[in-house]
Amino acid sequence: MSEFFYRATKDGRVLITRDGREIATLKGAQAEKFRDAAERGDAEAAQLLMARATGNYKRGNEGVARGHQRNRGRQDRQ
Repeated sequence: MSEFFYRATKDGRVLITRDGREIATLKGAQAEKFRDAAERGDAEAAQLLMARATGNYKRGNEGVARGHQRNRGRQDRQ
């Protein structure tokens, strides 16, 4: 699994990268909240924060959603 990295800029933004590509930019209150939380936590907690900020994480309910009534019979399921 590749790791996320972040860099805070002088203007207050937070740039989140993965595999050398910028995938998210946080601004304003969201950036400040992220920086505060990332600086308080450990490395694993920071990785989770970045995954959540980018929307790149599993929620654990994919199997449940697959069996939901609206998804039954869909051909694009795996």
